[in-house]
Amino acid sequence: MKNIIKPNFMLGQVVKHRFFGFRGVIFDIDPEFNNTEEWYQSIPEEIRPHKNQPFYHLFAENDEICYTAYVSQQNLLQDDSNRPVRHPEVKENFGNFGGKAYELLKQSLN
Repeated sequence: MKNIIKPNFMLGQVVKHRFFGFRGVIFDIDPEFNNTEEWYQSIPEEIRPHKNQPFYHLFAENDEICYTAYVSQQNLLQDDSNRPVRHPEVKENFGNFGGKAYELLKQSLN
């Protein structure tokens, strides 16, 4: 039987990548890796995460662009900047920003 690792982060929470520094808002959580092997192998081996942990879908941003990202739990940190994320899909999917997280909208809950 697999060991289930519980998520450390929640929907709407603002996080940042441990190595690459981009920020994002969590909009979905996979209990374990659920992407392609090609994607997984494209991660540099020295920072490649193990698959049996939660993976998070983010509305992400860096200084230049907004995009979506798929990041393992071990590569995320809580973002303590208290700054909102400018990704345009955040406003479409979440409510007010509370400093660390966005409010969930009732229609965004499955």
